[in-house]
Amino acid sequence: MSRFDAVEDPRRRVLIEALAAGFAAAALPLESAFGQSVFGSRPAQLPPGQSIYRLTGTATVNGAAANLQSVVRPGDTVQTGKDSEMVFAVGGQAMILRAGSRLSLEREGSAAAALLLSALRLVTGKLLSVSRGAQFRVHTPTATIGIRGTGFYAEADPEQTYFCTCYGVTEIAAINDPESREAVSARHHDRPLYIAARAPAGRAIRAAPLINHTDQELMLIETLVGRTPPFVFPKDSYGGPRRQY
Repeated sequence: MSRFDAVEDPRRRVLIEALAAGFAAAALPLESAFGQSVFGSRPAQLPPGQSIYRLTGTATVNGAAANLQSVVRPGDTVQTGKDSEMVFAVGGQAMILRAGSRLSLEREGSAAAALLLSALRLVTGKLLSVSRGAQFRVHTPTATIGIRGTGFYAEADPEQTYFCTCYGVTEIAAINDPESREAVSARHHDRPLYIAARAPAGRAIRAAPLINHTDQELMLIETLVGRTPPFVFPKDSYGGPRRQY
């Protein structure tokens, strides 16, 4: 069994439930107070100049300790510690980087485009991300994924990548197997996949369950950049795939 199939951390479930209360707070003052006590403020678009919405535990930006005043830009490397999580935005892209993760935000090569994100390199760990109208690549130790204005969730280690196209279009390729490629067009977590480092030719990509991310979290990070998810938000948080593969 892959380590990605492990049951999610129950502490994150508590935060997700609190997050749902925070969104409901727009109409209910008491719930607003509850949401603010957990997250610092009710989820809203980040003001200009602010990158980090929430930091739990420890994290670094380019090796320096991060705090809520830290700015994250294309070209930076972000790393989270044990039992930590960082919720942040870079331009029109917002992300949740979970514990024990290392993420490099690669930028365009020319000086004129130095502030544009060209790729995300998830060396290890877990990342939820949303973007619209952007085209870039995600690199993990076992896969290269072309992003076409997408919400996605990825988990990476040297042996396997888990990748869910939450919505939008992606093009997925196994690094060690040129025959393993797949294009995914998803409306709502339609086809999560595993991409293995070692597999028979043409079989490095296989179907996976839906794990470790929720619609509430997608709604949060879309809100941080002034958007909403392109699907009807469910009343409950789900724990399994919507469709059979």
